[in-house]
Amino acid sequence: MSRIFVFLGPPGSGKGTQAKLLAEKLLVPHISLGDILREEVRSGTEIGKKVKALIEAGKLAPDELTIELAKRRISREDCGSGFIFDGFPRSFAQAEALDQMLEAKGWELEKAIYFKLAEEEVVSRLSARRSCKLCGAVYHLVNNPPKVPGKCDLCGGELYLRHDDEPDVIRTRFEVYEKETLPLVERYQREGKLVTIEASGSIEEVFQRLWAALS
Repeated sequence: MSRIFVFLGPPGSGKGTQAKLLAEKLLVPHISLGDILREEVRSGTEIGKKVKALIEAGKLAPDELTIELAKRRISREDCGSGFIFDGFPRSFAQAEALDQMLEAKGWELEKAIYFKLAEEEVVSRLSARRSCKLCGAVYHLVNNPPKVPGKCDLCGGELYLRHDDEPDVIRTRFEVYEKETLPLVERYQREGKLVTIEASGSIEEVFQRLWAALS
């Protein structure tokens, strides 16, 4: 049976970190639509150019683009036994499209995991994030600092504050998230697929809550 999950939650709720941990435990791929989009931007593709302006304004990529990238990714061989979507779906249209993709393959969504976190904690978490200019690795000044301040542990690249991790942009992203994504939480709740996880606390504490809820 394919184990398929979607992870929902505001930016900075730690859903990406938790998705990685669960993916390692279940031996399935962690698919971050945000990472895929940022890679397109870094590579300077046509899609990347369209997305760059949106990311910088704290807005979401359009549905048709995100759906196409998601569809392409789950068609790869490594998704046969399941996968964890992080950052997709983010709208009703994307959720409908995901249902159709899964149905076409004879798969079913196991659970939608919602990581709940207050806006002020989101701002405080994200504004302490630093990304590597060279390899894209992400650090946190409090929870996961680099060994040498300002330098990436992996490649020695310079660390910087991403434009979309600046406090004003974070608040815009949170507003966009609330408007676009919160109705999905209600949708999955109605379908009996929703698991809500309190996202405050350490990475280990949150993962213990997640694992207990799924077990």
